[in-house]
Formats: sequence, C-alpha cells, structure tokens
Amino acid sequence: MNRLILATAALAFTVILVGAFTRLTDAGLGCPDWPGCYGFLTPTAAQANADLALSRYPDRPLEVAKAWAEMGHRYVASLLGLLILVIAVKCWRTPQRGHGLALAALVLFQGALGMWTVTLNLMPAVVMGHLLGGLTLLCLLILLWLRRRPHLPAALPALAMPAALALVALVVQIALGGWTSANYAAVVCTTLPVCEGSWWQNLDFISAFRLIQPRADSYEFGTLDYSARMTIHVTHRLWAVVTAVLLLYLAWQLMRRPLWRPLGLAIALMTLLQVGLGLANVLFQLPLAVAVAHNGGGALLAMLLVSTNYLLRARAPSSSPVGEEVPC
Repeated sequence: MNRLILATAALAFTVILVGAFTRLTDAGLGCPDWPGCYGFLTPTAAQANADLALSRYPDRPLEVAKAWAEMGHRYVASLLGLLILVIAVKCWRTPQRGHGLALAALVLFQGALGMWTVTLNLMPAVVMGHLLGGLTLLCLLILLWLRRRPHLPAALPALAMPAALALVALVVQIALGGWTSANYAAVVCTTLPVCEGSWWQNLDFISAFRLIQPRADSYEFGTLDYSARMTIHVTHRLWAVVTAVLLLYLAWQLMRRPLWRPLGLAIALMTLLQVGLGLANVLFQLPLAVAVAHNGGGALLAMLLVSTNYLLRARAPSSSPVGEEVPC
C-alpha cells in the first residue's frame, strides 16, 4: 500500500508539471471542449476529421501540438483520479477512512475544476483553484504516507509556530504565483529588484485581486490592464521575500538539531533554488523549462513544509510494533 501511495504522489507531481507545461505553452484551450477534443476522443481523430472539427469550433482552428498537450494532461489526470479512488477504497475499513474520503472528494472536485477551466475559458479564479487543488492532493497523499510510518522522530513543539507561519506564507505565495500565471502577469515587470519605472504610483489592488472578474468571452492571455497585472506581479515578488525569510529561518532552526538537520537542509536548498528560478524567469523572460521547474519547486516546497508541520507535532503510533506498517 505504501508503494501505491508513493507512486500516486509521484503521478500527482507529474500532473502538476504537465499542467504547468500546458498553461505556459498557452494550450489550456488546445481542445475547446470537454472531455473530448473537438468532439473526438483524441487529437489524432480530430486531425483526421479537420473539416468537421473546424465546423464545430470555427473560432478555434485545431493546433495539434496544443491539443495533445491539453489531452495529455487530461489522460494523466484521469489515471491519477483512478489511483486515488483505489486508495480511498483500500482505506475504507481502516482508521484512515476519513483521509481516503477527503482524497476521493477532492479529486472529483479537481475533475470539475478541470472541466470549468475549459468551459469557462480559463477564468483566472478557476485556473488558480485548479492549481491549488492539485497541490493539496499531492500534500494529502504525502500526509497519508507519513501517517502509516511507525518510525517518526520525537515531536518538537518549540518549532511548531515557525513551521506553521512558514507554511501559511508559502501557501499565500503559491496562490499569488497561480494568480500571476492565470492573469498572464509573469512578464509584466522585466527589471529587478521590483519593477521598472515608478511602479508604486500605479498599484491597483482592487482590480488586481478581484476574484470574480468582469465577464469575458475568453480570459486567454488576460483581461486586466497593465496596472492590475503589475500589481499582481509586484505583490508576488515582495511576498516572495517574506516567504523566503520565514522558510530560511525555519531551516536554520531545524539544522541546529542533528536529528532534523537533513529536513532543514532540504528546505534551505529548495528555498534558494526557488529564488534562483524566480530570478531566472525575470532575467530570461520566462523560458519554458525554467518556468515549469519553478512550478515543480513550489510543489516540492509545499510537500516539505506540510511534512515538517506534521512531523513536528506527530508521534509514532504506540501500538505499532517496530518495523510494522500502520494498516490501510
């Protein structure tokens, strides 16, 4: 069972990367319908019936590469959903039943968000929610795996508060990153350290962070003006500093304790890597490989912080013999 959970977590991480690739290559509407592609099961079938596909969606001519990116994401996400449902069934008669039910409910909601992403034409609130849902699934899978481990270090309540603050800051930062991407604000500011010109004179927080934006035929490539997008970008950058400070402080505190040093080192290295990838995105104008890696780094940091918060508070089940797995 542990292997199944880890394999499913690895697949969830892959889905996040594939989703980032799909979004960053502007392939989110590569197939303008759902769950098929121009009314067919595969882009190949749509290409073979190009005239019919075009008649169904005359405003969106078929682009095969983008269609495959979108459908590939759907195929992999569907496999993830099936594996999560298997895990939920296996956990039904165990103490982890609630955890399994939460996973099943969330993956079904993720499927709905995936549908709405297409049917609502990349509405930013839906796109960001879909990203956060995928990260939550990944973290829930890691938590389930940890709950089944009998060998846990002694809890460390002294660091519980710094760890919680770091996690909250990271969640906010990831949400800001998703909002930046969903509103196509990633390349609005092209200079360091904050933004070009008198950026502080153009801040518009009301328009920038309105979750329900004015209705549009499509939100592809964004509908906000420059001031709103610049505000989103600047907020993401400034909050990144706060998040990095909190993460590095937590990492330093963990590294002072021999038993927790590897975890602290991992957090520190991933934080510095994320900062470097963020800077590279600005300096080199969002290269695809760097931008996808930045998404993956955020997911890895989320896993590390969720695991850290759990381990700082948790103790191994007293009734589990050494070497025996917790049933699920």
